[in-house]
Formats: sequence, C-alpha cells, structure tokens
Amino acid sequence: MASWFWGTTGRWPKCWRLFFGASLIVALVVLKPVSVLAETSDNRSLRIAYVEFPPITYQAENGQAEGSFIEITRKVAREAGFEAEFLYLPVSRAYLYLTNGKIDAWPGVTNIPALDGEVLESWASPLPVQLSAWYLEQTPPVDHFDRLLGKTVIVIGGYTYGGLLSWLESEGSIRVTEAPNHRSALDMLKRGRGDYLLDYRQPVIDTLEMPADSMIRESEVRSRNLAWLFSLANPRAA
Repeated sequence: MASWFWGTTGRWPKCWRLFFGASLIVALVVLKPVSVLAETSDNRSLRIAYVEFPPITYQAENGQAEGSFIEITRKVAREAGFEAEFLYLPVSRAYLYLTNGKIDAWPGVTNIPALDGEVLESWASPLPVQLSAWYLEQTPPVDHFDRLLGKTVIVIGGYTYGGLLSWLESEGSIRVTEAPNHRSALDMLKRGRGDYLLDYRQPVIDTLEMPADSMIRESEVRSRNLAWLFSLANPRAA
C-alpha cells in the first residue's frame, strides 16, 4: 500500500479508520443485535471469505490471507471490536456461503446479480477494480462489445462480471470458455484457445510474467467497486 495511505508511521490514518469503520459497524449492528454481541465472545468474531484476487485478496504461501483489501478488513474489524476469521474459498462457494449464512462477510465486488437480495453492501468502497479485455498483439482491441461477436471469450470460472457473463452466454455468436484461474486463462489465450480474455486488471498484472507474456495487450472495459458484502442470512446457519 502506498505510503501516503498508511502514513510514515505505518498506522492507519484516523480519517480512514472512521470512514471505513463506520460503514462496517453499521452493517454489523444491523445484522448482529448489540445485546447479542455483548453476551458471547463467539459473536465478536467474523467469518470472512476471501478469494484468489491478487494483490487485493489472496492466500500466501504460509496459508494466511493476504492482500491490500485483507489488510484493510483486518484493521477495520479490529477497530470495530471484532476478530476476523478468514476462509479461502472459490468464488462460487463464497456466493453460496453468503446466501446460506455460513460466512458473515466477503470483501469483494459490488452489484453481483446472483447475490441480489442476499447481501448488504457497505456504502464505503475502499478500492476500485478495472475489468479489461486481454488479447494478443495481432488481435484488434476491444473498442466496443460488438468486437466480441463471433469470437471465443475466455472467462474465469465462477466470475459473473457484474452480469456481463449472462450477456456473453446469451449472445449466440459468442463462444464462452472457462479457465480455473488467472494464469491458466493467460496460457489459454497464448495458445489460441480464445480470442479474448475477460479478467480484472489487478490480478492479471500481478500474474503476468515478462518477457514471456509481453505479447499480451489490454483494453479497458469497465470500472467496478469493491466493498464489504454482508450475509443477510443467519450468520451461523447450517
């Protein structure tokens, strides 16, 4: 994280603690009554899902949750008096656990159609993410979605891209093929198994290896917001 954000002492600036902490606390009060929180230490913990989205959220080699959004989440939860318990999950499993209440929250992207009516999104959005189309240097850039017509588009399994995946799958002339992760998706693109890759800029930049991937180009598609998504189901539902 940039030094201007954290300050020279490494402490989180008070204005940011108040800004993000207020959003988190409001959501927690709505979902966990204060009287219950005061009664048991178990209710002072938060089960928080995270997915492989480096450098924003990812699992480090030691098995611990890491990333810029993870660090913010830890600090905000601590400021609010909660202990964060992180669970590493595939994207689709994170959606499921938010729906059935097996997790309390997920630091992820907003406006996910599959979670409509199932989560409470924080009003604070600490980080933006850029969705881009990736392609080889000899391929035309994506200046309009019509550029994808008649093409094969690689997507990351479990991602909905804010509803864009539904459009891709409903468009008869577009063939959609899935990759299990960002590195596999880039390798599929390089091997000609797709014309374009739809993926977020931050994890792709983190995954690119130079000079081996120097032939890969990028077209910006849309910007999305990150937020804390809180389950509206019973936080300890089976």
